[in-house]
Amino acid sequence: MRVLLDHPNPFLLAHGGFQIQIEQIFRAVKGAGVDVEFLRWWDDTQSADVIHYFGRPPLAYLSAAHKKGIKVVLNQLLTGMGSRKPLVIQAEKAVINLGRTLLPGMISARFAWDSFRHSDACVANTEWEAQLMRQVFGAPPGNVHVVPNGVEEVFLQSPAATRGPWLICTATITERKRVLELAQASVHARTPLWIIGKPYASADPYAERFTRFLGANKDLLRFEGPISNRTDLAKAYREARGFVLLSTMETRSLAAEEAAACECPLLLSDLPWAKSVYGSDAVYCPVTSPSRSASYLRAFYDAAPGLQPPPRPKTWGQVAESFRKVYESCLAR
Repeated sequence: MRVLLDHPNPFLLAHGGFQIQIEQIFRAVKGAGVDVEFLRWWDDTQSADVIHYFGRPPLAYLSAAHKKGIKVVLNQLLTGMGSRKPLVIQAEKAVINLGRTLLPGMISARFAWDSFRHSDACVANTEWEAQLMRQVFGAPPGNVHVVPNGVEEVFLQSPAATRGPWLICTATITERKRVLELAQASVHARTPLWIIGKPYASADPYAERFTRFLGANKDLLRFEGPISNRTDLAKAYREARGFVLLSTMETRSLAAEEAAACECPLLLSDLPWAKSVYGSDAVYCPVTSPSRSASYLRAFYDAAPGLQPPPRPKTWGQVAESFRKVYESCLAR
């Protein structure tokens, strides 16, 4: 069984969790004995039994693959849709159904709504997004698989440490992650906060506002950019009082799972993905203004030492076995 991994957007244009997820899946399935490569778009001599496509493949892509006898696994993050309110999701579903009926095929094909129906398997990170694939896009229930992210052994095997005064947030410095708003809430609540990450571009206006705010509040805010050494990052999670991520939308936060592997209490935005994954094992804050978030942050800070750690995430090795079963299920049909 040969598997090719494909993704439509270059990593050099935007780093982040999806890049890490794809790279970790590649290493994991390769380590599990799967013959896997990245698809080389210029190489017409590559062969494949399965293409694992990260995103939503166009129908023409699916058709060309199927004509060559290649199965296609769709693995899309429904980050935006999964973070919207139920009424908005219902409205979006109605628009999709109307578009399927009224729009010319050339136009509707650009949205690739029917890719969920025609892919050989659909992979979701959470049960919530699997439900959206089935109910909004009409993916056949038997073709939808929930495969979570894995966590590296360096986090799962990190030694216990004395927890200090800092809450910690690991995220890209961008509006969606709301790190500036979190920093503002921390200053308002007088809770020390260590932010780990970097912006997509140093000249980004949001990143510049974040940097200015940091400079004016060095007594409570700590920022030294990203931590590339995974052992050092695990140590930071182990020494943190708690992990905080108050993003406006998310699929399944790799950073939150790394923190959970290090037994760090979690404060997350009150969004469906988070409750689908952690249930009562995390604390939640509505997506609201920094001044209102401050009270939730303060309460979490005070309670964190007495909170039970979240459940242990899966290893990438376990995730690789789940993907192997997905590939094999495609080939068996």
